[in-house]
Amino acid sequence: MNFPSELKYTKDHEWIRLDGNNAVIGITEFAQSELGDIVYIDINTIGQEVAKNEVFGTVEAVKTVSDLFMPIAGTVLELNDKLDANPEFVNQDPYGDGWMVKIEVKSILDFDDLLNAEEYKDQIGVK
Repeated sequence: MNFPSELKYTKDHEWIRLDGNNAVIGITEFAQSELGDIVYIDINTIGQEVAKNEVFGTVEAVKTVSDLFMPIAGTVLELNDKLDANPEFVNQDPYGDGWMVKIEVKSILDFDDLLNAEEYKDQIGVK
C-alpha cells in the first residue's frame, strides 16, 4: 500500500495535502481497500464551513456507506466533479484523481493533531 509522506492522515482514514491556505482531502488507499468498490460519493457541503472532525459527506461502496470526516476546520471550496461519473477513481487513484474536496483552511494549527505517514501505518498495522 502507498502512503505518501507529504500527506497528513486522520485516524478515520482521510488524507490531506496542504497547498498554501488551501488543502485537498480524500480517503486513504487503506480506506478504499476496506470499503471495496466505491459506487457513489455524496458531498453537499460546497461553500460551507465545516468544523474539524465534522461529517462533510459520505462514500457509498457496494456493501456499506461511510461518513467522511473533515481532518481540519475549513470552508469547502470545490468538489471533485469527476467522481460523479467515475466514483471508481477513489479505488484506482485515491491520492490523485480520487481526491474529494478542496478547502480553505481555517487554522494551520489543526495540522499538529494529524498523523504523518509512519504514524498512520502504525495505527492500521501496516509495516
